[in-house]
Amino acid sequence: MTRPVHPSLLLSNGGIPNNPRLPLLHYPDAVTIEGNDPAAAFEDLFNRHGWGGGWRNGILGFHHYHSTAHEVLGIYSGEVTVLFGGEGGLTVVAKPGDVILVPAGIGHKRIATRGRLGIVGAYPEGQHADLCQGATGNGERHLTAVKAVPIPPLDPVHGTDGPMHQYWQTA
Repeated sequence: MTRPVHPSLLLSNGGIPNNPRLPLLHYPDAVTIEGNDPAAAFEDLFNRHGWGGGWRNGILGFHHYHSTAHEVLGIYSGEVTVLFGGEGGLTVVAKPGDVILVPAGIGHKRIATRGRLGIVGAYPEGQHADLCQGATGNGERHLTAVKAVPIPPLDPVHGTDGPMHQYWQTA
């Protein structure tokens, strides 16, 4: 059974460019958590669909964004509450098995955790994430870079036939 995906378009907010054309996508219960190394299920899935450069960690506790890459986050343990889009933006609670697809430019900040948080993150092949903060005053300049980041060929969860292809249309 395919679970619904929740798209959210977030516009520029307080120095964070966000993304004027690509919505944040939340895939609840996208991966079944099992075995001794649940993070490996996300790593294998993301790698199979061309999303590499993976890491295991958490989400930074300050507003930041990437102007040069999209990012996928897979939650394999604990629960996390994330504020997307800057102050007054969208709050998402994610639990094990959830995937969040963060378009380039979308601000994100961890605001709470429950349990031992474990996240796998990855980027589309050929994209490398920078680390930008809204307070630096580069939001407008970075918005130009954000708009130039290409849409990857494969959805990180579903490959060629995923919600990313439905919601991330070329402009």
